[in-house]
Amino acid sequence: MTDGHKAHSSEPVDAVVLWVDGSDPRLAEKRNKYLGEPGLASHPRALSTFYASNNEIRYCVFSILKFAPLVRNVFIVTDGQDPNLYEEVKARFPERSGSLKIVDHKEIFSGYEQYLPTFNSTSILSMMWRIKGLSDNFIFFNDDTFIIRETRPEDWFRNGQPVLRGKWLIPPYKKMVSNYFKTLINRHLRNNPDYQPKLSFYLRQWNAASLLGMKARYFFHCHTPHPLSRVRLENYFADKARLLEKNISARFRSPDQFLMTSLAYHLEILDGNRQTEKVGLGYLHPYYSKKRMERRIKRCETDMDIKFICAQSLDMFSPEERERIFGWLNKIIGMEKLK
Repeated sequence: MTDGHKAHSSEPVDAVVLWVDGSDPRLAEKRNKYLGEPGLASHPRALSTFYASNNEIRYCVFSILKFAPLVRNVFIVTDGQDPNLYEEVKARFPERSGSLKIVDHKEIFSGYEQYLPTFNSTSILSMMWRIKGLSDNFIFFNDDTFIIRETRPEDWFRNGQPVLRGKWLIPPYKKMVSNYFKTLINRHLRNNPDYQPKLSFYLRQWNAASLLGMKARYFFHCHTPHPLSRVRLENYFADKARLLEKNISARFRSPDQFLMTSLAYHLEILDGNRQTEKVGLGYLHPYYSKKRMERRIKRCETDMDIKFICAQSLDMFSPEERERIFGWLNKIIGMEKLK
């Protein structure tokens, strides 16, 4: 399964960030129009909270510019929106004022426009490698993922290959069985034909691994930044247009989709890439108690192996908790008020 791709460490590396501002009334109107289609009213992604923006993108971008000096460009992939960070980037990182690039969905879905608009981050993720001018090696970020320490090129790529952060797991059989019975009960006994089980991060990764022939285990990754090979994905889909099209066809997330990052990781592994590392992630969740949250932050401050944090669902944190997290990030990234 080799594709012959061996990038040199001197080659440029770009970052890609997926972003949406769910408070945009134009976008909300468009989303609600498609949620009115049969079978989507009770979709797990019908809640507007999944598209909320709490200015995470600002911290994500600035953390990249501060702590990942190998990054050339930061591509923000969005649907006709703009986080308007140019002036602040110019003021805080004047030498990087030209690094920020906005990429519209229309660009990466060129030739597949019938699947736009899409409100499905799994579909958008599947197409990000099609950004014009994207480096052969690049790093994918969710907008709620931040770098909190200086990184070196070898933290991302070694010998031209991505460093894979995660761990080996057995297939998520329990989730498969649970989803089967929940669907059976709700659709046939509770007369809820539109029922869809909660979408699983584990299952979408397993879908990718099993697609490539994994049987007894799979390499599970968390919400860290992901170094990826654009060329590897381009070569894999060169004769698999139907597979790609199937994975992007749902406007909202579907349990049948595979996660592109997991596919990329397993393609690397099957080609002999054994450059694996521990996750190195500090995870902040809105359901943590105040004490647990403080313990997590303290560990992130003292454990030098933790280079990234993910503050998932920031809209569900209390205002006090968000202020605590952003205040902490302000100090780490050095985002004091500009004079």
